[in-house]
Amino acid sequence: MGLSELLSALSVADFAGLGLLVACWLGVTLLIEHPPSRRPSTSLLMARYRRDWMQEFVTREPRIFDSQIVSNLRQGTAFFASACMIAIGGGFALLGNAERLRGVASDLNLASNPVIVWEVKLLVILLVATNAFLKFVWSHRLFGYCAVLMAAVPNDPAHPAAGKRAAKAAEINILAARSYNRGLRSVYFGIAAAAWLAGAGALIVAVLFTLAVILRREFASQSRAVLLGPEDV
Repeated sequence: MGLSELLSALSVADFAGLGLLVACWLGVTLLIEHPPSRRPSTSLLMARYRRDWMQEFVTREPRIFDSQIVSNLRQGTAFFASACMIAIGGGFALLGNAERLRGVASDLNLASNPVIVWEVKLLVILLVATNAFLKFVWSHRLFGYCAVLMAAVPNDPAHPAAGKRAAKAAEINILAARSYNRGLRSVYFGIAAAAWLAGAGALIVAVLFTLAVILRREFASQSRAVLLGPEDV
């Protein structure tokens, strides 16, 4: 099947759903990472606490507590990276047997599209899952960089390099968290993309639902209200 035949096999609703997926995915990332100054996102609020963490780290004795936190953060990224690898492997296995997927769709009275259409839908899911995997892997590595920078902070808080290296560790920690959050959003929208297998309408509904969930967690959640609450001092 050529490109023209593939395009003709996809409906206007399919293209609309796919465009909505990409637009919401990129748009919500831009909004979360660059929110209005009057309404910061949860991710931005956490970035401020990460900087405060490294300021406290300089004077904390012993520093085992901090190393355990970084270790837990790296374990989280490793878990999701492994899960993405499994999902990608399963996707490729299903991609090689798209004819069976088409048969299942027919049994469920879904649209009987050509096999290549199902392969395209699976490829979209695989691309989103691959992006998530790459983000988690990079986040894992950045948390490793952060651990090294933290280890390089002198034990003497009065040392001229102590504050500067701790500040660098904070910024690397923030970059690692940003990549981690991007990976999570890829997982969310990857799950939404899987709804495309049930049709364009299901894809549109899933994308809008995913967008609403992400926006609520970043701008209207109880955790955000706690972060915005009055400080202890």
